[in-house]
Amino acid sequence: MKNFAIKLVWFTTIYVFVFAGLCQTNVALPVIMTLYCVGIPLILFMVYTVLHDDYTTTKTFKDWYGDHPMETLEEDEN
Repeated sequence: MKNFAIKLVWFTTIYVFVFAGLCQTNVALPVIMTLYCVGIPLILFMVYTVLHDDYTTTKTFKDWYGDHPMETLEEDEN
């Protein structure tokens, strides 16, 4: 996990799961509403960060998966 975006995605995912779990318990409504009000900007910030991340790769759709070699799309069409 080299960049900030993937760490933020993991944190936001865990936050949402914890929030969903707490909604099923007898936690006080002000606590749930506070977590909700923090979660919405967190999700929006995560989406903004992922969309504006400077991550680049040399892979294309023809490369398929790096751990499971397959023929390229051009070879598969023949």
